[in-house]
Amino acid sequence: MSYTALYRKFRPTEFEDVKGQDHIVTTLKNQIMADRIGHAYLFCGTRGTGKTTIAKIFAKAVNCEHPVNGSPCGECRMCRAIAAGTSMNVVEIDAASNNGVDNIREIREEVAYSPTEGRYRVYIIDEVHMLSIGAFNALLKTLEEPPSYVIFILATTEAHKIPVTILSRCQRYDFRRISMDTISDRLSELMKKEGVEVEEQAIRYVAKAADGSMRDALSLMDQCIAFYLGQKLTYDNVLEVLGAVDTEVFGSFLAHILEEDILGCIRGLEDLIIQGRELTQFFSDFTWYLRNLLLVKSSDHMEDVLDVSSENLAQLKAQAAKVETDTLMRYIRIFSELSGQLKLSSQKRILAEMTLIKVCRPAMERNMDSVFDRLSKIERAIEEGAAAVPAASGTAVPQPGPVKERETPPVLTAAIPEEVQQVVADWKNIIRDISGMTRNYLKHARLSLGGENRLLIVFEDEVACDFVNRDEQKREIGEAITKKIGKAVELEVRLLDRGRAFEDSFVDIEKIVNMEITIED
Repeated sequence: MSYTALYRKFRPTEFEDVKGQDHIVTTLKNQIMADRIGHAYLFCGTRGTGKTTIAKIFAKAVNCEHPVNGSPCGECRMCRAIAAGTSMNVVEIDAASNNGVDNIREIREEVAYSPTEGRYRVYIIDEVHMLSIGAFNALLKTLEEPPSYVIFILATTEAHKIPVTILSRCQRYDFRRISMDTISDRLSELMKKEGVEVEEQAIRYVAKAADGSMRDALSLMDQCIAFYLGQKLTYDNVLEVLGAVDTEVFGSFLAHILEEDILGCIRGLEDLIIQGRELTQFFSDFTWYLRNLLLVKSSDHMEDVLDVSSENLAQLKAQAAKVETDTLMRYIRIFSELSGQLKLSSQKRILAEMTLIKVCRPAMERNMDSVFDRLSKIERAIEEGAAAVPAASGTAVPQPGPVKERETPPVLTAAIPEEVQQVVADWKNIIRDISGMTRNYLKHARLSLGGENRLLIVFEDEVACDFVNRDEQKREIGEAITKKIGKAVELEVRLLDRGRAFEDSFVDIEKIVNMEITIED
């Protein structure tokens, strides 16, 4: 006899076997027991969460000759016929390949005839969002006034693509992603039935990799068992088969990034490629690892949330102490974007290498969190007593000594170009030489620093922003700056997002340049 895949072999045949969808199972069983069965149902949710499985069980239950608490008995003639796929009462249609008007018209003609056996004729339309507009319109009338013996069950992973006219005629049930604990328990139970010895840690990793899909979990486990047939399946075996990486590798990778060791990052990437690791999976897991570090830094009581061993938790805490929270959030943003881009890219390696170089060189980025990162590195270097700190322009900033009152500390101004500092310090005098309306608007503007050392003029008022952003006004401002400081400064006018504070979106360089600090000798 040919081998049957695990997800097919252990597909639930009654409601009690379904895991992780209790809210749906209970509702459907109550409807069957109370004989309050609807004529149209819409099952929505991600792949592998039990939509088609529950639809088939429901079809058996409504036609079962001896239902038990709303669940099919599995022994009667109708249950056996539906399970074997020989019953004329249950029709399963794949809308991906039968999405035309003619296919739906055939259904409309069939529903005119009552079932020769059993109570209900059940139509299960899978991936219903693939139907054409014409097919939906053809289905609409039948859904609106179906015969009493017909039930439609529509299953989809993309409910937003279904017309509202169809949605309003169905009872909608949203299938949740199955929790990692539920998937792990089910896998452990099935592995005992199969006589396969598996480490608990290996099972939990497969459950996490399944991302809420029981079918994906069983398929991944099938793959791992086949590779190590007859052997105990260990955590390391699962990592090897699925192309995954251990946390030690992530820690080493993060260390290279924090040290701005581009060569180390590229060599680490080369090793992963040689080992056959999938880059999309690696950076997805690496982003998850960074998320764990962020949670560890956020609270001392994250054991239950992280779901890792005590050894791994201690390792995470040690690694989290080496990196700032803002830096972690920046890394998570960058690598989350990279994970999405890699799925569609034909040049995965080049894209990954470019991102690693950008992460190791914050000065290459134009957004504000990279500016904060550069400032914090300069500040740490000064606090540690470094003799000189590289500035944004590549010059050295002398170690600060005793300064007079009101002298600007180089800790914060090192990343701000000298000409921009001059503009900020003399801003009020500069705008005095500008014509009336422009000058009035500029009085309410805020100053910040943009990528490539541009001076940002930020407005809260959209009208003011649009007016000052004209070429004529920007040219007038630029000429006034050049006249005052003797140098040209590149300008950019920005509008502050509605409802956000200036400090949440931009670096307040006016405060940095003009701040008052007293340092005693």
